[in-house]
Amino acid sequence: MISKLLSYLIPVPYKRITSNVNSQLEVTWNNGKLVLDTPNTNYSYGNLEKILKKGLQYIGFKKIKNMDSVLILGLGAGSILHTLRTEIDYQNHIVSVELDPAVLYTAKKYFDIDRFKNHEIIEGDAFEYVLKNHNKKFDLIVLDLFQDVTMPSFLFEKYFVNNLKSMLSINGFILFNTICLTNEHLERNQEYLKLYDPNIFSLRQLPKLQNHNEIITIKRIK
Repeated sequence: MISKLLSYLIPVPYKRITSNVNSQLEVTWNNGKLVLDTPNTNYSYGNLEKILKKGLQYIGFKKIKNMDSVLILGLGAGSILHTLRTEIDYQNHIVSVELDPAVLYTAKKYFDIDRFKNHEIIEGDAFEYVLKNHNKKFDLIVLDLFQDVTMPSFLFEKYFVNNLKSMLSINGFILFNTICLTNEHLERNQEYLKLYDPNIFSLRQLPKLQNHNEIITIKRIK
C-alpha cells in the first residue's frame, strides 16, 4: 500500500470520522501503522501508546500478567488493550468503558479490537460506571480520559476518587494518564495526590512524558 510506505516519511491521512464528543477523529498512517488522532493530539497508538506502555512498565509487566481483573476507563481505539494482550500477554478479564460511539466504531472498523477475547466493552460515561460499580474490585484501573486535550473535571473531584478507591484491590494499581500544559495543571496534579492517604496508598509520578504528559501510579497497600 502506497500510503503505508509513504507514512515512513510523512503522516498520511486515511479516514476522517465526525464525532459529537471529540469534534473530529482522524485515522492516519504513521510510520507504517494506523493511529487515531483528534484535532490537537494523538488519541490512540502513536505517542499515546508509548506513554501508557511506559506507565505499565513502571508497574511491572510480570506483575500485571498475574492480575485477575483490569478496568480501562477511556478505551479509545484500544492501544493499551493491544499492549496488555500482545506485549504483556495478559489474558484475564478486561472491562473497558468508552463514552464516544464514534471512537468505538473506529476502534472496531480500523483497529480490529474485536479480535481480543475475554474483553467487555461498555459504551457509556466513566463517572456513572464508577458510581454504579464501586463495589466491584479490580487489580488494575487505567484512567485515560480525554476530549481532545481536555480532561474531565470529575477525575480530580474527591467524590469520584473515593468511589474509585473502593474499586481497587489490595496491592492493585491505578494508572492515571494526565496532560499538563500549564502550571495550573501541575498544581492540579499535586492537589490530586493529596486525596490519597499515604498510609493506605503508595504514589509515584512519571513526569515529562512526550513533553506534556504526566503518569501517576497509585498502589493500594492495605
